[in-house]
Amino acid sequence: QGKPALKRPRKTNNGSKLKIIPLGGLEQIGMNITAFEYEDSIVVVDCGLAFPEDDMPGIDLVIPDITYLKENISKVKGFVITHGHEDHIGALPYVLKEVNAPIYSTKLTLALISNKLKEHNKFNCKITKLKEVKHGQVINLGDFAIEFIKTNHSIQDASALAIYSPVGIVVHTGDFKVDYTPVFGDAIDLQRFAEIGRKGVLALMCDSTN
Repeated sequence: QGKPALKRPRKTNNGSKLKIIPLGGLEQIGMNITAFEYEDSIVVVDCGLAFPEDDMPGIDLVIPDITYLKENISKVKGFVITHGHEDHIGALPYVLKEVNAPIYSTKLTLALISNKLKEHNKFNCKITKLKEVKHGQVINLGDFAIEFIKTNHSIQDASALAIYSPVGIVVHTGDFKVDYTPVFGDAIDLQRFAEIGRKGVLALMCDSTN
């Protein structure tokens, strides 16, 4: 089964810079959300919440500060979600109220997100566009092309992302384990990681706790 032809970003680099902006998830557990920006395009990877620490009495959930996204809302092309755990999807009902953009992910992850949006009664699925992506598929969002790569995790349908920009490729692993005998589904697509590595990778953003 061959890989689909990759659509490269339309632009070539004209001196502009790729910005990688963590809005949560670094030096902490949970609240994973990162913005990738090139010129007039922003793609947001994951949109999770965190659970309160001992020094946060009366707080039920911690959601990311999305002021930067609200200030640049015209640039936001969509949310790309790696998998369906709360620390990667839990903030979506709150964030979509301020920044309503299409959501791209795999089938199970989208089902979990859809259920969450219905529970919160903030939006229904007819308003927030949920777009299913299969592993190996490439989507174009503004100046970015994003490829979904099969990985294994403690939840099904997890993905890594190869984010193609005019200045180079960023690999975002999502949360993963290398499992050659998963209970359900296929093993992690290490061959595709190798192929992308041979092309040359500008940056690797890798699963890590704290």
